[in-house]
Amino acid sequence: RVQNLNVRIGEDKILQNVNMHVHCGQMVALIGPNGAGKSTLLKALLGQQEFDGIISFAAPGVRHRKNPKIGYVPQSPTFDPGDPMTVADLFGCCMSRRPAFLGLGKAMRAMILECLDRVHGEDLIDKRVGTLSGGELQRVLLALALEPIPNILILDEPLSGVDATGSIDLMDMLDEIRKTYDLSILMTIHDFITMEKYADQAVLIDGTVLCQGAPGTVLSSKEFLRVFRQKGVDAL
Repeated sequence: RVQNLNVRIGEDKILQNVNMHVHCGQMVALIGPNGAGKSTLLKALLGQQEFDGIISFAAPGVRHRKNPKIGYVPQSPTFDPGDPMTVADLFGCCMSRRPAFLGLGKAMRAMILECLDRVHGEDLIDKRVGTLSGGELQRVLLALALEPIPNILILDEPLSGVDATGSIDLMDMLDEIRKTYDLSILMTIHDFITMEKYADQAVLIDGTVLCQGAPGTVLSSKEFLRVFRQKGVDAL
């Protein structure tokens, strides 16, 4: 639950009086024009951005949870296609204290395969990270974000750089993960058709929360029409 959240960077007010609520087990889409403050809000939730206001977490049967496990998938990181680092190396760097150049032990490799199995990506383990397609890279990053299994999964533009078929596969997988592990998902997204099909809630933001509710309700709201009519197509 976010209450009266404000973010100021220098003299600029990025977010003002933001109020929103993500229910347990829901997939929530955060939408708005470029520069609306979506990524800034995600950074505040992750503890990477100073803010004024209240962010509180709770789970079923628990009145207050101060330190939930949060998984995070950043927006479109890039890797050099010539870099020899494999998916296994990437996991080893993130999950093991053993230097990656010393190689992976059998136990670590088995753990990596278990993580990749959650996203149906076991066959990616020995591929070089820089040669992965957009959809494959999202699977790898998602597998990393799911270790350990979080209470909340946050994704910043997960469909960026993913083709139409890959987008459907990725959203189907996110829906499967949400149901399998009973976690909440909050993502920024620009594909409103996909959002309407998969999300339980949509939150329209442009410096503050303008509208929150069922995706169809938000997309047909006067606030949505006003924001995107004013900003134009380029705002998407």
